[in-house]
Amino acid sequence: MTKQTSGAGNAGVNRRRDGEPLGANSEIGRKLKQYYDELVSDEVPDRFAQLLSQLEEAEPAQQKD
Repeated sequence: MTKQTSGAGNAGVNRRRDGEPLGANSEIGRKLKQYYDELVSDEVPDRFAQLLSQLEEAEPAQQKD
């Protein structure tokens, strides 16, 4: 008696009845994508925009040195 270690016997283990190949992981993926999309669409706070402007102004001065 030897135990098979190939994945062939477990091909349908992670497949739900509705055809979702990853089952619960699909829902997690959708939620992560939704969170990422919301985060990317947020505006940059004014303070960060000011800091970025200051950094951009300081870069040319540093490159001359």
